[in-house]
Amino acid sequence: MTETVGVIGGSGFYSLLDDPTERDVETPFGAPSGTVTLGRLAGREVAFLPRHGVDHRFAPHVVPYRANLWALRSLGVRQVVSLSAVGSLTTELPTGTLVVPDQLADRTHGRSHTFFDAGTGVGHTTFADPYCPRGHAAAVGAPVEAHDGGTLVVVNGPRFSSRAESLEFQSHGWSVIGMTAMPEAGLARELALCYTTLALVTDLDAGVEAGEGVTHTAVLEQFAANLPRLRDLLVATLERLPAEQGDCSCGDTSGYPASHVLP
Repeated sequence: MTETVGVIGGSGFYSLLDDPTERDVETPFGAPSGTVTLGRLAGREVAFLPRHGVDHRFAPHVVPYRANLWALRSLGVRQVVSLSAVGSLTTELPTGTLVVPDQLADRTHGRSHTFFDAGTGVGHTTFADPYCPRGHAAAVGAPVEAHDGGTLVVVNGPRFSSRAESLEFQSHGWSVIGMTAMPEAGLARELALCYTTLALVTDLDAGVEAGEGVTHTAVLEQFAANLPRLRDLLVATLERLPAEQGDCSCGDTSGYPASHVLP
């Protein structure tokens, strides 16, 4: 059996799906960011969800992350590919670079970071390696040039970093910066989902080079200009993903309370 793959990203990816149908999904955590579109891409069944909503109504700090991940799993998804625009913290990863990170540093706050809320029991997930090793291998082994590895630091947004903050992140040796990978990756692990990020560098962060710093307009322009290459990487990754979730640690639920029932 070949499992449905969940894809979380921007609305520019709708047009890729063959035979699309829409599903409205309700969850115990409210409605997801938008309607889930089911279709086929690269020979796989895909469930596509727009992270920020079709009209980009959800800023990074208010995206309904729990509802999004719950909705995908309830539709049979066990592997998730996340598409993200990121800033670079080093001149070695210039604008336009595709990156497949292998580590995360979480600097977000005020978001719903867990399904293990008070009253449902205490759960502890293994998160030493936030990304699925099989998904990572599928992405970096694809015939599309992408940087293998690096740490993605996640900030709260919606503002961009100050130069001082950017220099701090660089001092840790972190590679790229974004606003949406957490709590998305952590919630995916709590739902025993494999999770892989494909990131596109749209700018150099404020502390990397002199100038006015990051602007939203420039980010959108670079994302649009390089969108075809990100699409190519997504297609190639889907072609290489395992047919089913394997024996990786992503599906380990041994630290979960008995009351944590997966959809």
